Amino acid sequence: MSDAAVRNDWSREEILALFAKPFNDLLFEAQTVHRQHFDPNEVQVSTLLSIKTGACPEDCAYCPQASRYHTDVQRERLMEVEKVLEGARRAKAAGSTRFCMGAAWRSPHERDMPYVLEMVKEVKAMGMETCMTLGMLDESQAERLAEAGLDYYNHNLDTSPEYYCDIITTRTFGDRLNTLSNVRSAGIKVCSGGIVGMGEQQRDRAGLLQSLANLDEHPESVPINLLVKVAGTPMADQDDLDPFEFIRTIAVARIMMPKSHVRLSAGRESMNEQMQAMAFMAGANSIFYGEKLLTTPNPSATKDMDLFDRLGIKPAALPADEQPLTIEKPTVQYFDAASA
Repeated sequence: MSDAAVRNDWSREEILALFAKPFNDLLFEAQTVHRQHFDPNEVQVSTLLSIKTGACPEDCAYCPQASRYHTDVQRERLMEVEKVLEGARRAKAAGSTRFCMGAAWRSPHERDMPYVLEMVKEVKAMGMETCMTLGMLDESQAERLAEAGLDYYNHNLDTSPEYYCDIITTRTFGDRLNTLSNVRSAGIKVCSGGIVGMGEQQRDRAGLLQSLANLDEHPESVPINLLVKVAGTPMADQDDLDPFEFIRTIAVARIMMPKSHVRLSAGRESMNEQMQAMAFMAGANSIFYGEKLLTTPNPSATKDMDLFDRLGIKPAALPADEQPLTIEKPTVQYFDAASA
């Protein structure tokens, strides 16, 4: 098989034909494509920290941080910069190469931007890749984050354009694409994927991947999340997705976006080791590391490293040409932003 071409013109029918392949044939093709661009026994390891939790005005049906749903998530203000940096130091010591910071906002308030920019600069200065997810960004906010040294911005499309309004009504699919455009224009790498198992059909999973792969440039990171059902959200009683369908989604993402990191993201706590191993076989080569993803559980670092050892997988190091630049130490004082 020749090297997989990077395409931005996938049709829905082509994608559904990939989903319809015999399972072993699909995994073989995905692993073949994967080996053309990546070490099959390396996995990129990231840590995700919630820097501002709860009280989100959006109505994403899967999210326990939405203020309109009655969940156990407690509202918390934006973390102090130094506390965020403590989390980054722990993550680096545990082997993470990328530190992701998430805030439950519709979009950042201007009063919070100085603190957010400070976090980026200081984590970057530690020698880690930086990633943030703060909701929708305008052009100016994206440019300032880029100037601060932000490497990645996460903004998921969540699902297909057709199913989107069944999941979210407080922002449009086009709003999400606009944020991705602002991020890309600012020179920040894009992290964008979606959530499966929300009651969507296979055609919707194909539509999500089509929307991602047909962007002008593929996202550098593509997180594929399995729904974590949380009491109090509209998705609390959603039927489980067939595990083989989840693996198919990983494999099709790998084939369609051959040079992207495909992240086995939320939902790993409910997956057994065999399912995770099969996801790596299907082309997943990135995980979130640590016992919590924002507000939902994640396997312990010890459990992940044990699985890596048994599979012969090692955490990927930063390539030499991607080592973060040394950033001059900022002068903003460390204190809590009075935000909610």
